[in-house]
Amino acid sequence: MIRLTTALVLGLLGAVPAQADTLARLAFGEIPVPSQQQPTPIGSYSRGCAAGLVALPESGPTWQAMRLNRNRYYGQPVMISFLEDLSRYAATLPGWQGLYIGDISQPRGGPMTGGHASHQIGLDADIWMLPPQRLNLTRAEREKISSISIRTADQTRVTRNWTPAHMALMKTAASDPRVDRIFVAAAAKIAMCNAAPRGDRAWLQKIRPIYGHDTHFHVRLKCPPGSTMCEVQRPTVADLSKGGDGCDDTLNWWVTTYLDELRNPPKKPASPAPAPKTARTYTLSDLPAACRNVLASR
Repeated sequence: MIRLTTALVLGLLGAVPAQADTLARLAFGEIPVPSQQQPTPIGSYSRGCAAGLVALPESGPTWQAMRLNRNRYYGQPVMISFLEDLSRYAATLPGWQGLYIGDISQPRGGPMTGGHASHQIGLDADIWMLPPQRLNLTRAEREKISSISIRTADQTRVTRNWTPAHMALMKTAASDPRVDRIFVAAAAKIAMCNAAPRGDRAWLQKIRPIYGHDTHFHVRLKCPPGSTMCEVQRPTVADLSKGGDGCDDTLNWWVTTYLDELRNPPKKPASPAPAPKTARTYTLSDLPAACRNVLASR
């Protein structure tokens, strides 16, 4: 791990001011504990931070937090409650004892050390596709065990790893009013579109296809009521699906045109403009001003 200078560490703890041009991912990635502030999501899911986060207990009656060495199991209280609730439902499904839960957020949110694009305000969580058979994994086992992929190598279909229980789990999550949207591999959404009966499809609107989410699904919660510094995501899922369930040509694009462009990237004309900043290159000055206070707080 990249280590920060003594002066910067002291700055982050409030002894001296942290520099505005410090890379945000390094600054936030170094802080090992949450701030002692009122729980508050600040900014957007992909450019923000979080005050007063709470830790998901490493193990519970129906869940285990995975990859503990990453120290990314902190969330807004509403997220922790949601995960505990969903894990209790998961434990009722055949073959599932609960949930294995991956990244939520760093102790104070912000861009992650590796430059992950989201998970910055304590309202995102990754849930493994692997049905837990044990909920007494040691810390060492949680670093070694891996999830399973539910889609084929060509990304167009689900495999035998995909089960009705996966669909029931995502339907329950999407039906929760706290949830804004759920990201998952396009193949999984196609499978759910094909299986959902008429009259029971409204929840599909929240299921959003995205590349790379074949071993986990990513739940994003809405800004909690009264969170004035939390930016609502636009466009909404209703806008993206034009008021429908998203089981249309926009979904097929992910397993046709999109895959073709991945294999044969179209040539783009050279642009004199600098590349846009990302979570990997944001400095502290690129985040909401309140994030400096989150870093400096005890």
